Amino acid sequence: MSGLKLFHTTNGGVSEVAPRLAEVEADVQGFIEAHMETLLGVRFLASEYSTGPVHGGRIDSLGLDENGSPVIVEYKRGTDAGVINQGLFYLAWLMDHRAEVEYLVRDRLGVTAASQVLWSGPRLICIAGDFTRYDVHAVREHRRSIDLVRYRFFGSDLLGLETVASVSGGMRVARRARHRVNSRAAADVQGAAMTELAGAVDEVLLGLGDGVNRVERKTYRAYQRLRNFACLCPPQRTKVLVYLKVDPKEVDLVAGFTRDVSGLGHHGTGDLEVQLRTPRDVERAQDLFRASYAAA
Repeated sequence: MSGLKLFHTTNGGVSEVAPRLAEVEADVQGFIEAHMETLLGVRFLASEYSTGPVHGGRIDSLGLDENGSPVIVEYKRGTDAGVINQGLFYLAWLMDHRAEVEYLVRDRLGVTAASQVLWSGPRLICIAGDFTRYDVHAVREHRRSIDLVRYRFFGSDLLGLETVASVSGGMRVARRARHRVNSRAAADVQGAAMTELAGAVDEVLLGLGDGVNRVERKTYRAYQRLRNFACLCPPQRTKVLVYLKVDPKEVDLVAGFTRDVSGLGHHGTGDLEVQLRTPRDVERAQDLFRASYAAA
Protein backbone atom coordinates (compact mmCIF):
# COMPACT_ATOMS: atom_id res chain seq x y z
CA MET A 1 0.00 0.00 0.00
CA SER A 2 1.24 3.46 -0.78
CA GLY A 3 3.72 4.74 1.77
CA LEU A 4 3.10 1.90 4.24
CA LYS A 5 6.00 -0.19 5.46
CA LEU A 6 5.54 -3.23 7.69
CA PHE A 7 8.28 -4.58 9.95
CA HIS A 8 8.61 -7.79 11.91
CA THR A 9 10.16 -7.17 15.33
CA THR A 10 12.26 -9.65 17.30
CA ASN A 11 14.66 -9.47 20.23
CA GLY A 12 17.46 -9.27 17.71
CA GLY A 13 16.08 -6.30 15.78
CA VAL A 14 13.62 -5.66 12.99
CA SER A 15 13.21 -6.88 9.42
CA GLU A 16 10.97 -5.47 6.74
CA VAL A 17 8.07 -7.61 5.49
CA ALA A 18 7.95 -6.92 1.77
CA PRO A 19 4.52 -6.21 0.24
CA ARG A 20 3.43 -8.21 -2.78
CA LEU A 21 0.56 -8.59 -5.20
CA ALA A 22 -1.29 -11.88 -5.59
CA GLU A 23 0.04 -14.36 -8.10
CA VAL A 24 -3.34 -14.36 -9.85
CA GLU A 25 -6.58 -12.41 -9.37
CA ALA A 26 -8.37 -15.54 -8.13
CA ASP A 27 -6.12 -15.61 -5.05
CA VAL A 28 -7.45 -12.22 -3.94
CA GLN A 29 -11.04 -13.18 -4.71
CA GLY A 30 -10.83 -16.51 -2.91
CA PHE A 31 -9.35 -14.99 0.25
CA ILE A 32 -11.85 -12.11 0.39
CA GLU A 33 -14.83 -14.38 -0.23
CA ALA A 34 -13.73 -16.76 2.52
CA HIS A 35 -13.59 -13.90 5.06
CA MET A 36 -15.92 -11.34 3.51
CA GLU A 37 -17.96 -10.49 6.60
CA THR A 38 -14.85 -9.88 8.71
CA LEU A 39 -12.98 -7.90 6.06
CA LEU A 40 -15.77 -5.92 4.41
CA GLY A 41 -18.80 -6.23 6.68
CA VAL A 42 -20.57 -8.04 3.82
CA ARG A 43 -22.40 -11.37 4.01
CA PHE A 44 -21.36 -13.57 1.10
CA LEU A 45 -24.07 -14.65 -1.35
CA ALA A 46 -22.42 -15.95 -4.53
CA SER A 47 -19.21 -16.18 -6.52
CA GLU A 48 -18.94 -15.74 -10.32
CA TYR A 49 -22.68 -15.08 -10.47
CA SER A 50 -23.96 -15.29 -14.05
CA THR A 51 -25.99 -12.36 -15.36
CA GLY A 52 -27.53 -14.55 -18.05
CA PRO A 53 -27.01 -15.09 -21.79
CA VAL A 54 -28.40 -11.69 -22.84
CA HIS A 55 -26.28 -9.60 -20.47
CA GLY A 56 -23.38 -12.00 -20.86
CA GLY A 57 -21.30 -11.48 -17.75
CA ARG A 58 -20.26 -12.84 -14.37
CA ILE A 59 -20.24 -10.83 -11.15
CA ASP A 60 -17.06 -11.70 -9.23
CA SER A 61 -18.74 -11.64 -5.80
CA LEU A 62 -22.26 -10.80 -4.70
CA GLY A 63 -23.18 -10.03 -1.10
CA LEU A 64 -25.36 -8.11 1.34
CA ASP A 65 -23.90 -5.56 3.73
CA GLU A 66 -24.75 -4.90 7.37
CA ASN A 67 -27.63 -2.59 6.45
CA GLY A 68 -29.16 -4.91 3.85
CA SER A 69 -27.70 -3.12 0.80
CA PRO A 70 -26.78 -5.41 -2.12
CA VAL A 71 -23.03 -5.34 -2.79
CA ILE A 72 -21.06 -6.21 -5.91
CA VAL A 73 -17.33 -6.84 -5.37
CA GLU A 74 -15.00 -6.78 -8.38
CA TYR A 75 -11.31 -7.72 -8.18
CA LYS A 76 -8.19 -6.95 -10.19
CA ARG A 77 -4.73 -8.28 -9.44
CA GLY A 78 -3.00 -4.99 -10.32
CA THR A 79 -4.18 -1.71 -11.82
CA ASP A 80 -6.98 -1.91 -14.36
CA ALA A 81 -8.89 1.14 -15.59
CA GLY A 82 -11.83 -1.07 -16.60
CA VAL A 83 -12.75 -2.33 -13.14
CA ILE A 84 -15.02 0.62 -12.28
CA ASN A 85 -16.95 0.56 -15.56
CA GLN A 86 -17.26 -3.20 -15.33
CA GLY A 87 -18.68 -2.92 -11.82
CA LEU A 88 -21.14 -0.19 -12.85
CA PHE A 89 -22.27 -2.39 -15.74
CA TYR A 90 -23.13 -5.13 -13.25
CA LEU A 91 -24.70 -2.65 -10.84
CA ALA A 92 -27.15 -1.60 -13.57
CA TRP A 93 -28.00 -5.27 -14.12
CA LEU A 94 -28.54 -5.70 -10.38
CA MET A 95 -31.11 -2.89 -10.23
CA ASP A 96 -33.00 -4.39 -13.18
CA HIS A 97 -33.14 -7.86 -11.59
CA ARG A 98 -34.29 -7.16 -8.04
CA ALA A 99 -36.60 -10.17 -7.83
CA GLU A 100 -33.78 -12.52 -8.87
CA VAL A 101 -31.43 -11.06 -6.27
CA GLU A 102 -34.09 -11.23 -3.54
CA TYR A 103 -34.67 -14.89 -4.43
CA LEU A 104 -30.92 -15.52 -4.04
CA VAL A 105 -30.91 -13.74 -0.66
CA ARG A 106 -33.91 -15.78 0.49
CA ASP A 107 -32.20 -18.99 -0.60
CA ARG A 108 -28.88 -18.17 1.13
CA LEU A 109 -29.84 -16.00 4.13
CA GLY A 110 -33.55 -16.62 4.70
CA VAL A 111 -36.93 -14.93 4.25
CA THR A 112 -36.31 -12.15 6.77
CA ALA A 113 -33.12 -10.98 5.07
CA ALA A 114 -34.84 -11.05 1.67
CA SER A 115 -37.70 -8.87 2.92
CA GLN A 116 -35.25 -6.25 4.25
CA VAL A 117 -33.04 -5.71 1.18
CA LEU A 118 -32.26 -1.98 0.97
CA TRP A 119 -32.58 -1.13 -2.72
CA SER A 120 -32.00 2.59 -2.18
CA GLY A 121 -28.30 1.99 -1.59
CA PRO A 122 -26.69 -0.74 -3.75
CA ARG A 123 -22.90 -0.68 -3.50
CA LEU A 124 -19.89 -1.44 -5.66
CA ILE A 125 -16.57 -2.35 -4.02
CA CYS A 126 -13.55 -2.52 -6.33
CA ILE A 127 -10.52 -4.29 -4.85
CA ALA A 128 -7.28 -3.96 -6.82
CA GLY A 129 -3.53 -3.73 -6.50
CA ASP A 130 -3.76 0.00 -7.15
CA PHE A 131 -5.85 2.80 -8.64
CA THR A 132 -4.94 5.90 -10.61
CA ARG A 133 -5.94 9.47 -9.84
CA TYR A 134 -8.30 9.20 -12.81
CA ASP A 135 -10.08 6.30 -11.09
CA VAL A 136 -10.52 8.36 -7.92
CA HIS A 137 -11.89 11.29 -9.93
CA ALA A 138 -14.22 9.01 -11.91
CA VAL A 139 -15.99 7.54 -8.87
CA ARG A 140 -16.66 11.02 -7.51
CA GLU A 141 -18.55 11.84 -10.69
CA HIS A 142 -20.96 8.90 -10.35
CA ARG A 143 -24.20 8.90 -8.38
CA ARG A 144 -23.60 5.44 -6.99
CA SER A 145 -22.06 4.08 -3.81
CA ILE A 146 -18.54 3.04 -4.79
CA ASP A 147 -15.53 2.05 -2.68
CA LEU A 148 -12.04 1.71 -4.14
CA VAL A 149 -9.92 -0.57 -1.96
CA ARG A 150 -6.20 -1.22 -2.46
CA TYR A 151 -4.83 -4.55 -1.23
CA ARG A 152 -1.38 -5.92 -0.46
CA PHE A 153 -0.22 -9.27 0.88
CA PHE A 154 2.64 -9.18 3.39
CA GLY A 155 4.68 -12.31 3.91
CA SER A 156 2.70 -15.54 3.99
CA ASP A 157 -0.09 -14.64 6.40
CA LEU A 158 -0.88 -10.90 6.36
CA LEU A 159 -3.30 -8.94 4.20
CA GLY A 160 -3.62 -5.16 4.14
CA LEU A 161 -6.69 -3.27 2.84
CA GLU A 162 -6.69 0.49 2.31
CA THR A 163 -9.73 2.52 1.25
CA VAL A 164 -8.49 4.83 -1.51
CA ALA A 165 -11.83 6.52 -2.22
CA SER A 166 -15.38 6.13 -0.98
CA VAL A 167 -18.48 7.88 -2.30
CA SER A 168 -22.12 7.30 -1.50
CA GLY A 169 -24.00 8.76 -4.42
CA GLY A 170 -27.48 9.93 -3.50
CA MET A 171 -27.07 8.98 0.16
CA ARG A 172 -24.23 11.38 0.72
CA VAL A 173 -24.98 14.40 2.89
CA ALA A 174 -23.18 17.59 3.77
CA ARG A 175 -20.92 17.21 6.79
CA ARG A 176 -22.78 19.91 8.70
CA ALA A 177 -26.27 18.75 7.82
CA ARG A 178 -28.50 18.46 10.85
CA HIS A 179 -30.94 15.62 11.57
CA ARG A 180 -34.28 17.23 10.68
CA VAL A 181 -36.32 14.31 9.38
CA ASN A 182 -39.78 14.37 10.95
CA SER A 183 -38.49 16.97 13.42
CA ARG A 184 -41.94 18.28 14.29
CA ALA A 185 -43.32 14.83 15.06
CA ALA A 186 -40.17 13.96 16.98
CA ALA A 187 -40.43 17.17 19.00
CA ASP A 188 -44.07 16.42 19.85
CA VAL A 189 -43.61 12.79 20.74
CA GLN A 190 -40.04 12.40 21.93
CA GLY A 191 -39.13 15.84 23.12
CA ALA A 192 -37.35 18.69 21.40
CA ALA A 193 -34.26 18.29 23.58
CA MET A 194 -33.63 14.68 22.50
CA THR A 195 -34.21 15.56 18.85
CA GLU A 196 -31.63 18.33 19.14
CA LEU A 197 -29.25 15.94 20.88
CA ALA A 198 -29.63 13.41 18.05
CA GLY A 199 -28.80 16.21 15.61
CA ALA A 200 -25.61 16.97 17.54
CA VAL A 201 -24.60 13.30 17.44
CA ASP A 202 -25.28 13.17 13.71
CA GLU A 203 -23.02 16.18 13.15
CA VAL A 204 -20.20 14.71 15.24
CA LEU A 205 -20.30 11.33 13.48
CA LEU A 206 -20.36 12.89 10.00
CA GLY A 207 -17.47 15.13 10.99
CA LEU A 208 -15.12 12.28 11.85
CA GLY A 209 -13.82 12.08 8.28
CA ASP A 210 -14.44 12.83 4.62
CA GLY A 211 -15.29 9.23 3.81
CA VAL A 212 -18.30 8.92 6.13
CA ASN A 213 -21.48 7.74 4.42
CA ARG A 214 -24.91 7.79 6.05
CA VAL A 215 -27.45 5.02 5.40
CA GLU A 216 -31.09 5.37 6.45
CA ARG A 217 -33.06 2.39 7.69
CA LYS A 218 -36.49 2.42 9.35
CA THR A 219 -35.16 1.61 12.82
CA TYR A 220 -31.70 3.21 12.77
CA ARG A 221 -29.27 5.39 10.84
CA ALA A 222 -25.90 3.80 10.01
CA TYR A 223 -22.62 5.70 9.66
CA GLN A 224 -20.27 3.83 7.39
CA ARG A 225 -16.78 3.82 5.99
CA LEU A 226 -16.16 0.49 4.30
CA ARG A 227 -18.14 -1.03 7.19
CA ASN A 228 -20.56 0.41 9.74
CA PHE A 229 -18.87 2.12 12.67
CA ALA A 230 -21.93 3.64 14.38
CA CYS A 231 -25.70 3.24 14.38
CA LEU A 232 -27.93 6.01 15.72
CA CYS A 233 -31.44 5.06 16.82
CA PRO A 234 -34.42 7.46 16.78
CA PRO A 235 -34.42 9.55 19.97
CA GLN A 236 -36.36 8.20 22.93
CA ARG A 237 -38.17 10.35 25.48
CA THR A 238 -35.14 10.75 27.76
CA LYS A 239 -32.12 9.47 25.84
CA VAL A 240 -30.47 8.79 22.50
CA LEU A 241 -28.87 5.39 21.84
CA VAL A 242 -25.79 4.87 19.67
CA TYR A 243 -24.25 1.46 18.93
CA LEU A 244 -20.52 1.29 18.16
CA LYS A 245 -18.05 -1.26 16.78
CA VAL A 246 -15.95 -1.14 19.94
CA ASP A 247 -15.14 -4.22 22.02
CA PRO A 248 -16.97 -3.69 25.34
CA LYS A 249 -14.25 -5.71 27.11
CA GLU A 250 -11.77 -2.94 26.26
CA VAL A 251 -13.95 -0.20 27.76
CA ASP A 252 -14.46 0.78 31.39
CA LEU A 253 -18.24 0.47 31.35
CA VAL A 254 -20.17 3.15 33.23
CA ALA A 255 -23.72 2.40 34.38
CA GLY A 256 -26.23 4.60 32.61
CA PHE A 257 -23.70 5.59 29.93
CA THR A 258 -22.12 2.51 28.31
CA ARG A 259 -23.39 -1.05 28.16
CA ASP A 260 -22.20 -4.37 26.71
CA VAL A 261 -24.95 -5.59 24.35
CA SER A 262 -23.00 -8.40 22.66
CA GLY A 263 -25.43 -11.26 22.28
CA LEU A 264 -28.44 -9.02 22.94
CA GLY A 265 -30.92 -8.09 20.24
CA HIS A 266 -31.00 -4.43 19.23
CA HIS A 267 -31.42 -2.25 16.16
CA GLY A 268 -28.30 -1.54 14.12
CA THR A 269 -24.85 -3.09 14.51
CA GLY A 270 -22.20 -2.93 17.21
CA ASP A 271 -21.65 -4.50 20.64
CA LEU A 272 -21.22 -1.31 22.65
CA GLU A 273 -24.31 0.73 23.51
CA VAL A 274 -23.79 4.39 24.41
CA GLN A 275 -26.64 6.19 26.17
CA LEU A 276 -26.71 9.95 25.67
CA ARG A 277 -28.90 12.28 27.71
CA THR A 278 -27.10 15.62 27.59
CA PRO A 279 -24.62 17.49 25.36
CA ARG A 280 -22.01 16.65 27.98
CA ASP A 281 -22.57 12.95 27.26
CA VAL A 282 -21.86 13.59 23.57
CA GLU A 283 -18.51 15.12 24.55
CA ARG A 284 -17.75 12.16 26.83
CA ALA A 285 -18.49 9.74 23.99
CA GLN A 286 -16.24 11.31 21.37
CA ASP A 287 -13.22 9.12 22.11
CA LEU A 288 -15.44 6.07 21.68
CA PHE A 289 -16.78 7.46 18.40
CA ARG A 290 -13.23 7.98 17.14
CA ALA A 291 -12.14 4.48 18.19
CA SER A 292 -15.04 2.91 16.33
CA TYR A 293 -14.38 5.05 13.25
CA ALA A 294 -10.70 4.05 13.25
CA ALA A 295 -11.60 0.34 13.40
CA ALA A 296 -14.11 0.45 10.50
